[in-house]
Amino acid sequence: MKQQIGYMALVVADYDEAIAFYTQKLHFTLLEDTVQSPTKRWVRIAPPGSPESGLLLAKASNGEQKSRIGNQTGGRVFLFLYTDDFWRDYQDMTDKGINFIRPPKEEDYGTVAVFEDLYGNLWDIIPSK
Repeated sequence: MKQQIGYMALVVADYDEAIAFYTQKLHFTLLEDTVQSPTKRWVRIAPPGSPESGLLLAKASNGEQKSRIGNQTGGRVFLFLYTDDFWRDYQDMTDKGINFIRPPKEEDYGTVAVFEDLYGNLWDIIPSK
């Protein structure tokens, strides 16, 4: 048996501002942006070199969903961004104004830092395995 997780839904306040953040600041690729209704789009993004998995941007459509924007995991790190060059990407993200809430730290598996996205979701950036 072979299985894999394809996409994770990320609740966002606005499609276009989320697309801009992820494509311009994190260099993600916009894989698909299909209008499904006047209020709903199918928006898929992925880090460079990772088209098989990524994020499905899901615009919050009610109060319950809006309450989860930026805190889908109760304040824990939510997503993990692997990179082939930690310091290159850390410097690029810093230059683009990404807020790092925990500075780089050496761990057994490599250097790790925690940053927040435009809504406050926490991410680890870590070296590729």
